[in-house]
Amino acid sequence: MLTEEMTRLCGEIVAMRTRRGELLKTLECESRDRRESVSDLCGQFSKARAGMARRMHHDRMSFLRNLRHGVNAQRREMRSDLAGVRRAWAGRSA
Repeated sequence: MLTEEMTRLCGEIVAMRTRRGELLKTLECESRDRRESVSDLCGQFSKARAGMARRMHHDRMSFLRNLRHGVNAQRREMRSDLAGVRRAWAGRSA
């Protein structure tokens, strides 16, 4: 009876060691897969961030260019208005 129990316990220990080894291998494979997935995701984030930075730079440059043109147009109009005022004050007709 004791021999049978010891044999059974020995069999259970061997089975548990085998399952633990399989579990460790499974965890190792899943960890490697997860590491690759995270690495790919980080690469995608990096590409997306670079693309967004390029678009934002382009948008800012376009905005500044339009702003510069608008300000220059207003300055020309102001100069023209001031020249007309000066002529009017000097008594010359426009």
